Amino acid sequence: MKRSTVNEIIREADAFIRAHDFALPPFAWWSPEELRARVASDSAMIRERMLGWDVTDYGQGRFDELGLVLFTIRNGTPDNVARGRGMLYAEKLLISGEGQISPMHRHNRKTEDIINRGGATLVLELFAAAPDGGIDENADVAVRTDGTLRHLPAGGLLKLAPGESVTLEPDTWHAFWGEGGRVLIGEVSNVNDDCTDNLFRDPIGRFSEIDEDEPPVHLLVSDYRKWLG
Repeated sequence: MKRSTVNEIIREADAFIRAHDFALPPFAWWSPEELRARVASDSAMIRERMLGWDVTDYGQGRFDELGLVLFTIRNGTPDNVARGRGMLYAEKLLISGEGQISPMHRHNRKTEDIINRGGATLVLELFAAAPDGGIDENADVAVRTDGTLRHLPAGGLLKLAPGESVTLEPDTWHAFWGEGGRVLIGEVSNVNDDCTDNLFRDPIGRFSEIDEDEPPVHLLVSDYRKWLG
């Protein structure tokens, strides 16, 4: 993706988030230079926990068809998990466009609540995992939605209106997209690791390759290693 495209996507995401009366934390708006200075002094956890903006086309170059905007608001660490104390959870905000697919995947460790925070309808395609971890094309899927246990056939579509949510366990394969417009999505989970805990059905990447055609307005989490060390 071109950096100019990423910058414009972040501007549009900002407007969409504000339109739904959701306020991001102050570090969302730090320039690359301010973020570098703050990380070097008192905010290293932003880099270490990969907090901040994430705009991905999954390395496929078709963002409007296959893409997602994310912002990681808070996140714990593997050390917290090992000790059983400290921040054992994570929270993200996501934006999915009309028909813009977040591709079929699951996690080995992460259980997550996916919440429609506003906008259009959120559609999820669901499969159960087979014993080998792959997709079971025949088994029904059982998920909890706001205190109710729902059963769907393999590949069934779960539609969530604003305010509705679903809990996805690590053995639930899922893809999702907006229907009828863009959707503001909340994600609450245990500690999140986007570098190692995303298993995709198809051979795609998790982060975008960036063509630096202009300076970044705000860094992406995938920029941190290059820009922040």
